[in-house]
Amino acid sequence: MPDTNGSSAGPKLAILYARVSTQEQASKGYSLAQQLEALRAYASREGYEVLEEVSDPGQSGASMERPGMDRVRDLVSAGEPRVAAVLAQDRDRFAREPAYLYLLREELAERGSCLQAMNDRGDESPEGQLTDGILDQLAKFERAKTAERTRRGKNRKAREGKIVAVARPVFGFKLNGARDAYEVDEDTMPLVRRIFREVGVEGKSLNGIKTALERERIESPTGLGRWNTKTLRLMIFHDAYLARPFEEVRQLFPPEVAARLEPEARYGVSWWGKNRSISHQTAYTKPDGTRGYRRRQKLVPKPAEEWIGVPIPDSGIPADWVYAGRRILEANESPSSAGYRFWELSGGVLVCGGCGWAMRADRRSGRKGGAYYHYYRCGKNKDYGAGSCEMARNLRAEEIEDRVWTWVKEKLLHPESLRTGLERLIETERAGGPHGDPERLHASCLRRISELDAQRSRAQDLAVEGLLSAAELRERLAVLQEQRSTLEREAAKLRARQETLTSLEAEAENIMERYAAMVPEGLVHFTAEDRHEAYRALRLKITAGADGSIGAAGVLTGLLPEEPVCLSGSTRASSPRPTRTTRAPTAAGRRGARS
Repeated sequence: MPDTNGSSAGPKLAILYARVSTQEQASKGYSLAQQLEALRAYASREGYEVLEEVSDPGQSGASMERPGMDRVRDLVSAGEPRVAAVLAQDRDRFAREPAYLYLLREELAERGSCLQAMNDRGDESPEGQLTDGILDQLAKFERAKTAERTRRGKNRKAREGKIVAVARPVFGFKLNGARDAYEVDEDTMPLVRRIFREVGVEGKSLNGIKTALERERIESPTGLGRWNTKTLRLMIFHDAYLARPFEEVRQLFPPEVAARLEPEARYGVSWWGKNRSISHQTAYTKPDGTRGYRRRQKLVPKPAEEWIGVPIPDSGIPADWVYAGRRILEANESPSSAGYRFWELSGGVLVCGGCGWAMRADRRSGRKGGAYYHYYRCGKNKDYGAGSCEMARNLRAEEIEDRVWTWVKEKLLHPESLRTGLERLIETERAGGPHGDPERLHASCLRRISELDAQRSRAQDLAVEGLLSAAELRERLAVLQEQRSTLEREAAKLRARQETLTSLEAEAENIMERYAAMVPEGLVHFTAEDRHEAYRALRLKITAGADGSIGAAGVLTGLLPEEPVCLSGSTRASSPRPTRTTRAPTAAGRRGARS
């Protein structure tokens, strides 16, 4: 049998890695195919035997959390067979952030592997590392310049008084033929006028309007049949619908844009650049134990002086309706729709088996006053309408809560099983998965930060000796500071992971102290709040299937087996017996209703 450990006695094993960063490239596929074809030829020339070909279609190099890159790290971490190198066509295919490249190299080096790109120009000598470092900085510079050109182009278009068509038009308007200005959409604007009249003149509630629109089967702005009160509220406060005379709005537009407007006309305002979008990709564990990825986006408000106003046509909605509607909504306090009860499976304990969203609390009134039906329903279906997720059934709250507690209570009465599960959970967390030991990676980050600090000192010494100009020094220090900031963020994440491990060990001891000596009589008296606290302490995740089955995913809690288990029976979707609220809610009950 040939030796596959990467030594001279056997073939050197390599992983081929290819990545494209846009969905357009991913859909055409030509770039990935070209990269892999070139890598196969390169591996053959260099004497590598290909262990696996891994690709990341449509993934940004600005993030470490990518399905393909995680697969590469899994293969290298396995150790058998040992991977000698991970090959890519260009260095920026691995990552466009030099700090991330450093962390990847450190992680692979621990396993006797390395990163190798076809466009490497250096070697392990100081000169070679300098050359490769320059290539890394050029890749990052190219990415930053592309983003900056895009941003400046959009801002320039907005300052010219043109709409930047990056999303669907404001409801009630449509884009013109050139896609740079709004026109009133006479198919949808009458509906917008109706909403403003019902809120500002007739004083109807947003929930009442929502119910009426759905009953009439009128499509929402998203194209689905379901409306959202949040959407209606945002509509009332959108300046696009508040048409004002030219003299009132002229100061909101750039002077050259205002000069082209008609003084007798009325205009609404579409604001460009109100928020700065910060997005990053993170990995998470799905209820079935597999790894998933989601892109998180955060909107950071910009100062008002940075907003760019773009004029749009008169919506035809009287300004008095708009102002009246805003006054009414500002004075209203949104009531809870969950009812006066504590929902013990809220807060992410119960999740939809179809889409992974948390199941939401829902309350519906019965025919008689004061009686309510209580359900859990898929949060995605609730927000985006029926059909957005296959989980169409509403689960009886009382029934599913009783079933889950009966099952968990049985587990809590077996201390040894509980201890074994908690120990397995801690061991899994301590292993750190394919990304390595957090303590070792944290030390690598700190070591690299020290190296950057030393480079900063050397650059300042060169400037003092006159070997670097002031401009060159500023540029060099800016690059070093950016890398240092990235590594500090990564070090903070790793430190938080270490603290999580410490906290988990303490939690495990507390759980054993609280539940190990528990007797059936004690568990019988658990309130809904006590049950919820126990579920959170045990990191319990319950999945609800579209077929009515209820499962518990063991990978998310050390209490459960590693494979998902199915709680006996299924949850019916028919209406339960209504319950009547006969007393004022407690503080805990109000908190549960809002969760």
